[in-house]
Amino acid sequence: MESSIKKAVLPAAGLGTRFLPATKASPKEMLPIVDKPLIQYAVEEAMACGIEDFVMITGKNKRALEDHFDVAYRLEEKLRSSGKDSLLEEINKLNHLNIAFIRQKSPLGLGHAILCAKPFMGDEPFAVILSDDIIDPDYPLLKEMTSIYEKFKAPVIALEEVPQSEVDRYGIIEGKLEGGVYKISDMVEKPSPDKAPSNLAIIGRYILTPDVFEYLENQKPGAGGEIQLTDALKDLVKKRPIYGLLMNGKRYDAGDKLGYLKATVDFALKSPELAEGFKEFLFKKAKTL
Repeated sequence: MESSIKKAVLPAAGLGTRFLPATKASPKEMLPIVDKPLIQYAVEEAMACGIEDFVMITGKNKRALEDHFDVAYRLEEKLRSSGKDSLLEEINKLNHLNIAFIRQKSPLGLGHAILCAKPFMGDEPFAVILSDDIIDPDYPLLKEMTSIYEKFKAPVIALEEVPQSEVDRYGIIEGKLEGGVYKISDMVEKPSPDKAPSNLAIIGRYILTPDVFEYLENQKPGAGGEIQLTDALKDLVKKRPIYGLLMNGKRYDAGDKLGYLKATVDFALKSPELAEGFKEFLFKKAKTL
């Protein structure tokens, strides 16, 4: 059955302060993992679900995102004349996508960033992908979420179990496991460990319905003085069911330096071009530690 999820929102307006000075003038979303930037992994994950219409929410110093998804005539001609057909095919494989870029003029939070996409969503459900959260490409998390949406016609949130000591870094849900998914009854943004309703953390994959915009428009600033998506969903769940899928694969927090390095190592070890030589390097390096 063809999925009814045809559009995706990719928030990319953050300042990337955890990667300064690298992100002083360059978007955090353009940091590479092996040979592709973070944002491209997110786009390709959505493409695997049949999504070809994207809205990227950007900010100042983010023009490199637009350039990355644009046609590069001079580069293409150089590759073509050099007979580098495989590289030419690689840089052209995203050219058919429809991508709109909207500036979030003030850093007012994830909820506000998603609200910026409202004019492009219409009355359709849509995916939200945070490129900081890299999901192992071998694990079809977003596909599983779209299947759950098709079953219930309700919002779906990706979840991950985290240590109790780390719950204050995430939105945390309260819910009941029913038939392999959690039916969510409440959620809270970044609770203290002693007040968290669970250790089930919301991670950067969502399937949302257009009624979320009404709650985002009326949402008051929450944690960090920002418009929090979790707060809007907390209100929405009082009116309609919201489901949570506990992920069963590997996630990397690439917005964190250590998580970014772990993703780089694991993805390099999966690369047919790099795996053998890199593995040999790691073995030699490990012996010296």
